Amino acid sequence: MLPLVPFMLFALVASITPGPTNLLVMSTGARFGWHASLPVVLGGCLASAGLVLAVGLGLGTTVLQLPGAAAALGWLGALWLSYLGWQIATAPVDLSADSSTARPLSGWSVAALQLINPKPWTVALAVVGVFMHSAQAPAWLLALVFGLIAVPCMLIWAWLGVSASQWLRGGMRLRRFNQLMGALLAASGWLGLLG
Repeated sequence: MLPLVPFMLFALVASITPGPTNLLVMSTGARFGWHASLPVVLGGCLASAGLVLAVGLGLGTTVLQLPGAAAALGWLGALWLSYLGWQIATAPVDLSADSSTARPLSGWSVAALQLINPKPWTVALAVVGVFMHSAQAPAWLLALVFGLIAVPCMLIWAWLGVSASQWLRGGMRLRRFNQLMGALLAASGWLGLLG
């Protein structure tokens, strides 16, 4: 278990620090509540752990050897995050029961985001490049541990969003929150691409 400790610390930091998925989880929690954020958390965590597994089994090397694949993933991810950011920033602030246009993201949408989001790819490549051999652990174990650490981290972001919803009850506050979350989400994609 001791060789896994550095990896567990890495997984904790990678999962708890702000990123596109955590911002989506927080935004969903604030706008739609705890239950609506759970599929977003589950989709994000399962996809991230699956990406660690896939990269550990060799997919990362294969994808990154394709000419322009890393750049294409980066651009696609930045564009998709910009689109999601726009959707959040312009979302209706009336979330009453008769508001039929407001819907939370599905777990599948967030899982698909992980495939084009530069942060999970960077994390998965770091896991394989740095920790797979030093921890003397197979890819499936690293993916499992990563997923188990990511779940409570993302739940904290959901809780932050749900807690913020009390403060965001006024329409103008929620609008400003949506605009901030949308801008941060879009910026995270472009900063990840250009950084």
